[in-house]
Amino acid sequence: MVEKTGATFPIGYGLKVPEDADKVGAYWEERRGIIHATNFTLGPDRKVLQACFATGPIGRITAVDASSSIRGTKKRKSQGGN
Repeated sequence: MVEKTGATFPIGYGLKVPEDADKVGAYWEERRGIIHATNFTLGPDRKVLQACFATGPIGRITAVDASSSIRGTKKRKSQGGN
């Protein structure tokens, strides 16, 4: 997937329902065998900084939202905040 998108960061896909969904705390649907949208922002230490879970189209994080959040986090850290 990373090769196809040109992303410079790891992308998780092809997860197994329910095993992998349960590992990350994602919502999953037995009837359709799907994991609902689950987004994480990870820090350099690979710890979760933010998580966004959705069971439908409302509340899903966009690339623009993720970029804005990451920039805000970097700015706060450079100013001595958390």
